Amino acid sequence: MSRRGGGRRQDSHRDQQSSSPSPSFQRGGGGGRGGRDGSGRAGRGYNPAPTFNQAGPSRPSAFPPISRSPASAFHPRIMSVAPSQTPPQALASSSRASPSQAAASSSAAVEELRLEMEQKLTTGDQVTKAETPPATSKAVRFTPRPGFGTAGKKCVIKANHFLVEIADRDLCRYDVTITPEVASKKVKRYIISQLVSMYRESHLGNRMPAYDGRKGLYTAGPLPFESKEFVIKLVDENNGAGSSASTTKESHFQVAIKFASKADIHHLRRFLSGRQMDAPQEMIQVLNIVLRASISENYSTVGRTLFSPNFGPRDGLGDGIEYWRGYYQSLRPTQMGLSFNIDVSATSFFEPIMVTEFVAKYFSLKDMSRPLSEQEHIKIKEGLKGLRVELSHRENAECHRITSVSDQPLNQIFFNLDDNNTNMSVVQYFRERYNIELSYTSLPALQLQARSDSNPIYLPMELCRIVEGQRYSRNLNLRQVIALLKATCQRPHERENSIKRIIRQNNYSGDELVRNEFGIQVKEELTFINARVLPPPMLKYHETGGEASVVPRLGQWNMINKKVVNGGRVEFWTCVNFSLRVNQNVPVEFCRQLIEMCVSKGMEFNPNPILPIQSANPSQIGKALADVHKQCTAKLSNGKKRLQLLIIILPDVSGSYGEIKRVCETELGIVSQCCLPRKAARLSKQYFENVALKINVKAGGRNTVLNDAIQRRIPLVTDVPTIIFGADITHPPSRVGTDPSIAAVVASMDWPEVTKYRGIVSGQAYREEIIQDLYKSYHDPDRGLIHSGMIRELCIAFRRATGHKPSRIIFYRDSVSEGKFSEVLLHEMNAIRKACSSLEEEYLPPVTYIVVRKRHHTRLFPVDRGETDRSGNILPGTVIDTKICLQKEFDFYLNSHAAIQGTSRPTHYHVLYDENHFTADGLQVLTNNLCYMNARCTRSVSIVPPVYYAHLAALRARYYIDGETSHGGSSGGRSTTGRSREVQPLPMIKDNVKDVMFYC
Repeated sequence: MSRRGGGRRQDSHRDQQSSSPSPSFQRGGGGGRGGRDGSGRAGRGYNPAPTFNQAGPSRPSAFPPISRSPASAFHPRIMSVAPSQTPPQALASSSRASPSQAAASSSAAVEELRLEMEQKLTTGDQVTKAETPPATSKAVRFTPRPGFGTAGKKCVIKANHFLVEIADRDLCRYDVTITPEVASKKVKRYIISQLVSMYRESHLGNRMPAYDGRKGLYTAGPLPFESKEFVIKLVDENNGAGSSASTTKESHFQVAIKFASKADIHHLRRFLSGRQMDAPQEMIQVLNIVLRASISENYSTVGRTLFSPNFGPRDGLGDGIEYWRGYYQSLRPTQMGLSFNIDVSATSFFEPIMVTEFVAKYFSLKDMSRPLSEQEHIKIKEGLKGLRVELSHRENAECHRITSVSDQPLNQIFFNLDDNNTNMSVVQYFRERYNIELSYTSLPALQLQARSDSNPIYLPMELCRIVEGQRYSRNLNLRQVIALLKATCQRPHERENSIKRIIRQNNYSGDELVRNEFGIQVKEELTFINARVLPPPMLKYHETGGEASVVPRLGQWNMINKKVVNGGRVEFWTCVNFSLRVNQNVPVEFCRQLIEMCVSKGMEFNPNPILPIQSANPSQIGKALADVHKQCTAKLSNGKKRLQLLIIILPDVSGSYGEIKRVCETELGIVSQCCLPRKAARLSKQYFENVALKINVKAGGRNTVLNDAIQRRIPLVTDVPTIIFGADITHPPSRVGTDPSIAAVVASMDWPEVTKYRGIVSGQAYREEIIQDLYKSYHDPDRGLIHSGMIRELCIAFRRATGHKPSRIIFYRDSVSEGKFSEVLLHEMNAIRKACSSLEEEYLPPVTYIVVRKRHHTRLFPVDRGETDRSGNILPGTVIDTKICLQKEFDFYLNSHAAIQGTSRPTHYHVLYDENHFTADGLQVLTNNLCYMNARCTRSVSIVPPVYYAHLAALRARYYIDGETSHGGSSGGRSTTGRSREVQPLPMIKDNVKDVMFYC
């Protein structure tokens, strides 16, 4: 069950649905007539709005009537929004059906809409008996590519994709079972390698199989048998990889190989030629396994990335964590054929050090001789669980996994010797048996994995060493992230050379298994691609400034001689300083200069605070904020007036930001602007300018708008009222399984400018990838079917703000893994449709659903050094939709920003569903232009702002429940509070806070 945050009013967004005909799945719909001439005509793909008031039983509109001028039109000289059409009137009560009839009819309508939605998106593939059937009987058909883009200046760039050619060979999959069961992939691979070495010629038909380290064995052609068992004998040399047996002990393993399936290369060729719609994922998976099989024996594998301490220099990140270098590789079908994507990578590993040294570093224990507190004991127990350690006091280094730590310190643990039942302490045992005097007897002992749970193994921490090559899977803290980025940051030409070096060293085409056995050839040249550089948009500022407009250069501009296009108004404000280190005069001077900057940029800002600027104890943050709120409320006796802005200078020690935001935004209803003490003390003009931009949007203003938006020249946006959504989900650290995942959805609240975004957050089940709260409904015994949800609430807010119902929806969605595209699209498009239908009968505005992906490994490099930005990267606005993009589906890579350091990463946009019929140029130019509208800075950003804002809103909600550990890191991994509590509802954000872009 999902938990909502966002502070909805009690009844304003819920209403009864009366009996109505089933809604039809059609394009168009929407409210009010848009466009300059008011005719309601739109661009391609828009149909006139249906008639909402029909004869017979019907339900009223859930959209609020508009009785005032839309908030977005408070600067008529910049633009003027046409007044909204008269809202549909509620039908007389005599024409309404009873609640039970309404619920029944509504349920039927919703179910029919769901089925129609699924039928529209899902289609079965037609195959003849002679053809190999596709991998699935039903495949979701995503939007086909409408053509290729032509806008922009043409150029040539390179991508880290390498062309792969394959021979016509049928690939067979065999299931492998090893008895007794073996947990280590390394041991499994060794067993299979021994089997191949012993039986390749005699029993395997001279074939060399590729093994995936689990249960899959793959061959290029069938083996001479359907099923066979082999016995493999290994001599346990006890090299730290597995058991504790002596080097002379022999281990016998029974290996059963059984035919499972056959992957026909014909299916893949048909897909690459465009004659088959669904991708042969099984075949591509097999080829990936083959390309990885030989080299994975020498690397630590994490998903599709391989790491090794010998790959490059490694160094510590602090707290007992170090980083290893490696590389990512993946084969995928593209327009040019099979493309092999290779990219350098780095990730964190546990340092191979003694456990006592790790405990001192990771848990910041300075005095190891004192007994641990209960909290320290719990943290150490949770932090060490699952780690593999090797014993240092024996000649043969045995390897064990830590399952727990003892409840008592080492000097209080006693046991009975097997020979004479003598009761002996662990400390005495190691002194007498191994002549070792233990130093850290106040620490608990490690409980190691044993064959019998009744006889656990306890060993001192100081005699156990962490086994090398164990990945640190928890989130790094901010300091570690900075250290990792600094150590691995590479300029484009450096990264390109590293990738070339990998492809040469691995020599895929010279590998016996890859080239000779499976007939795979990997080209060693990067792919050259014809790209285009889209022009930057013209940005509009206030006419009273020195510059009323600007065209950015190389993805950036500044606020010199400019005023924000719509200045916010702050009448009631004050400041609280929680820093003990800044000079007592700094807060007053800081606020004075900050307000001067805000006024100089076009804001209306009262220079006098409602309360005197004050300092407060950083250990009593909640009380100090509550006191300020109470005093302001008392001073503003008029209930319609309230504190508009609270400027906060943060404490000197980090860790309070989450608490401050939670108290202000969910308990007191205060919009706040936090400032770091070291930044405040510098009194920097540049810093004041950046903060002023954030304050302006938090005060309800706009910093800039697209000139094309004012001129109504954005296709499929400014012709009719269009709402742009951004959605994202953030997940808690991998080991905190009871914390909720947090979904955030933002939506534009001004049209045609599309610059203001209202945000809503919602908690849902751990690691759930589908946003559960887009649409919700439940049955009330008295009122019938009650509707709610994020889409519905934001559409109603759009109507209130603009005077129009959304006639078109553009939905940018982040955080969807490629394997979940179909499932997420079906569920979320269904929710969007239900939410719209619940607002008014037949209200089904056309939707464009776009997945935004930043977490990929495609990198683009310039060919001409004269066509780069200042960091040597490709130019902002570079877009490609050929060669390495999908063959039939509508996708493109857009590098919309100028990288500050390192190699820029383009964003991959994939249009899964498009009822608005965007052209390639139309969507690419729109997306690129929106990237110049980020309210927090004067640079184009790498990802479309609605998604960026949704990410900020989700991160803010994570702060509400996790505090400063929202950034993850060692502290997040150490905390046990998340595991001990159930998934909790998010705190409700106050309505006045939601009305502005509080997350900026």
